[in-house]
Amino acid sequence: MNLRRISVVAYKEWREIVRDRLFFVLAFVVPSLLMLLFGYGLSLDVENIPLAIVDYDQSVSSRDYAHHFSDSRYFSFQGYAQRESDVEKLLVDNSLRAVIIIPPDFGTRLKSGQATTVQTWIDGTFPFRALTAKGYVTAINAAMNLDNLSAHFSALTGIGQETLRNSMQSVKLETRYLYNQEVKSIWSIAPKLIMVILMLSPPFLTALGVVREKESGAIYNVYSSTLSRGEYLIGKLLPYVGISIVNACALTAFALLLFGAPFKGDPLFFLLSTILYVICTTGIGLLVSVMVNTQVAAMVGTAIVTVVPAVLYSGMIIPIPSLSAIASVIAHALPGMYYAEIAMGSFLKGVGIAALWQDMLILALYAIALFTAGFLGFSKRPKN
Repeated sequence: MNLRRISVVAYKEWREIVRDRLFFVLAFVVPSLLMLLFGYGLSLDVENIPLAIVDYDQSVSSRDYAHHFSDSRYFSFQGYAQRESDVEKLLVDNSLRAVIIIPPDFGTRLKSGQATTVQTWIDGTFPFRALTAKGYVTAINAAMNLDNLSAHFSALTGIGQETLRNSMQSVKLETRYLYNQEVKSIWSIAPKLIMVILMLSPPFLTALGVVREKESGAIYNVYSSTLSRGEYLIGKLLPYVGISIVNACALTAFALLLFGAPFKGDPLFFLLSTILYVICTTGIGLLVSVMVNTQVAAMVGTAIVTVVPAVLYSGMIIPIPSLSAIASVIAHALPGMYYAEIAMGSFLKGVGIAALWQDMLILALYAIALFTAGFLGFSKRPKN
């Protein structure tokens, strides 16, 4: 293994990247652009749900009940409607996502101590948002019921309303959110976006960089040279590993400075893990490049093995425990899941190598396996 030869190949590849403006943009601009687009466009927070209220009662009690919903930060109150037919059209054209319908005898039944029914319409085209909206409505309704009961019994017994409210809750539930106290989805999404983008960009760059020489015929210079397979492949990968590390630093800066995600872990451990992950993802591009001969095939092949796994099988959208048995096996066979665990642990949980050494070890083994497969798949005596 000659270091001088490796450096010459790496320098030549760097010159090719700098010379090709489109490739340079793909290498340095696209990852940051993806971080901005996904960071601002992807949110799991369910707030400001467009809501309208149909109040057939028009009493003090019904207006007080409606106020609990219109004043909530989880709903964006769009106003009152006279009848149900008015809101049906707004639900169809997506102007509304939820409707509260208060019956005519709402206030009368409450004053007489009788139960009454309030109807809720929720747009179910997005199940996750619909279930969350149902939870908001249920919680607000439960709080209103508690207030009504305590007020009713306070008037009968003369006991303070606050005392009655406390006695009616025999078991109080106190919830503490660990690691993400404000429950901001962007704090969870931003670290995982680093994982996704580093799974997308480096393999594309590496695969295109190698296959481009096959298409142009420049690869035959390598076949006829005294370069060994290892020297050529290492020299070819080094610029892309370096570029990806720079991109990883930029993406981390975006997560911290632009999206406000906290970083509580060990920076050195996170850096070393990121380097291993980058070697893994460039190794995926290398493996694809030795299997195909055209840039189109390289792009399609790389997209198949990176885009879907990075989004669906890494815990980015769907938690790993919620995946089916087969999907869970696929997730554990890919490096994205392990780096996502490291990123979340470093950013939010403040843990380091003591808790995440197994994930780091798996990334190291994955990097060795991918480079070995690429090395064995690349031959200086091609069959065609």
